[in-house]
Amino acid sequence: MAQIHPSAVVAPGAQIADDVSIGPFCQIGPEAVLEAGVELVSHVVVDGATRIGAGARILPFASIGTPPQDTKYKGEPTRCELGARTLVREGCTIHRASVGGAGVTSVGAGCMLMAQAHVAHDCIVGEGVILANNVMLGGHVHVGDGAFIGGGAAVHQTVRIGRLAMVSGLAGVTNDIPPFGYVFGLPARLVGFNKIGLLRRGASRDQLRTLRVANNLLFKDPGEFAAKLAQAEERYADEPLVMEIIAFIHDANRRRQLVRPGRMTAPELGGVDEENGDGQ
Repeated sequence: MAQIHPSAVVAPGAQIADDVSIGPFCQIGPEAVLEAGVELVSHVVVDGATRIGAGARILPFASIGTPPQDTKYKGEPTRCELGARTLVREGCTIHRASVGGAGVTSVGAGCMLMAQAHVAHDCIVGEGVILANNVMLGGHVHVGDGAFIGGGAAVHQTVRIGRLAMVSGLAGVTNDIPPFGYVFGLPARLVGFNKIGLLRRGASRDQLRTLRVANNLLFKDPGEFAAKLAQAEERYADEPLVMEIIAFIHDANRRRQLVRPGRMTAPELGGVDEENGDGQ
């Protein structure tokens, strides 16, 4: 039987699994679904048509599925989903979708949202993503699996962040970041790729060397970008990591473009080997 503190308010119609724990002063709306093993520590609000995945843990003063901060939204039926085993720390906000998108805001399984992070309407956040303290994702942002976004970073609406990309703290991201990219600054500049993240997920040293050369060709070497892209596509057709970046670029069907390259010294980047284009 679910453990529900007497001070918590669970609206009729909410679907609560038998082993859910709901702490003091939580408020659960009538369309909420809390799957097995979910823990709401205290003072948590779950609103709207929101599904919380199995084993997720939400700490005090977080709000999940509340209405979007979008003046176009007039109460249309939209959804919010939080993946299994995801940890949401104090004061986080995840808004349900607005109109004009797919109708859902989604945070994948195994993510960690540190204190005060904000996920706006219609964001799609992949699995294993880490948002550090005070990260702000604007509406319709897409974040690929395993990406890391540092504390205080702000991501403009409709931006795409590729798989295993890394965004430094306090960065201002206004354009797309390719898979494995490492960006720094305000406005953000591409300064390398996420070598450590790739190694942790099984990439070989040979793959990293190939990725470094391809990364330099695409983002550092002089020349027209379209020509360099075609050259990389032909040269690295059998290299899956490089082709993932190329596929990401081809999928840029909106007005946003990739962040531009820039140079910073290693100490400023907290461990980036700028000469080799490697980011931690």
